[in-house]
Amino acid sequence: MQPIQQEERLDQLIQILQEQVGDMRFAPARTLAEKKDCFRALMNVWKGKSLPDIYFQLQDAYLQEELKHRPVQKAEDLKHLQKNISVWQGDITLLQVDAIVNAANKSLLGCLVPLHMCIDNAIHSYAGLQLRIKCREIIMKQGHEEETGQAKITPAYNLPCTYVIHTVGPIVGQRLTKRDEDLLCSCYRSCMQSAAEKGLKSIAFCCISTGVFHFPNERAGELAVQTVKACQKEFAPDMHVVFNVFKDLDLAIYTKLLQDRNC
Repeated sequence: MQPIQQEERLDQLIQILQEQVGDMRFAPARTLAEKKDCFRALMNVWKGKSLPDIYFQLQDAYLQEELKHRPVQKAEDLKHLQKNISVWQGDITLLQVDAIVNAANKSLLGCLVPLHMCIDNAIHSYAGLQLRIKCREIIMKQGHEEETGQAKITPAYNLPCTYVIHTVGPIVGQRLTKRDEDLLCSCYRSCMQSAAEKGLKSIAFCCISTGVFHFPNERAGELAVQTVKACQKEFAPDMHVVFNVFKDLDLAIYTKLLQDRNC
């Protein structure tokens, strides 16, 4: 059972965000589960107005308490299928690594669809609204949307990892092109470079572009493994790389690739 204090925090957080967002689609929330969904949905649609300090105090206390009851997975406990490379099936927001990779959109602001099940939505929801604020600052400073194949690193705030590396993968059209492949490789390389420049020792990659961006799963896995191993050899020999998968299909693909020593 969740402590009453958590539900009181939720009530206050929902009230603050509803006043900010002005969107009553998610009310009334009566049960604890409804309140959790309401809070997450309001976070998802929040567009970046200023928030009172009390909001962040309540939000961080709430998210950190929730994290205590989630099954966090430490990177050092994962089996290595090849030297410094692991595969783990599960929720990337539960990985305790130096950095996780977010398959971001060009705005870097996170998914704005309430309760959407994409990785971008999950990462921003569990990190807290500081992540959206930080990403907005990055976009405003550079003066344009994020380019495909590049990477930006931010703090992870209330996630169990230390950093989030945001990268925009290629969107595949009617057929896969060499340009698509080059851009996907650039995503992995840019993320590895960002991690290395920060002196990070572990990074977890999601399956970039294989969801709604329609990159074929098997070819994406081949390019991911090849690029990561090349980066390890070139400039990150001691970096532990975790390929985080959600689907059984991707688990089979990465396991097979990494069991092949010639890959």
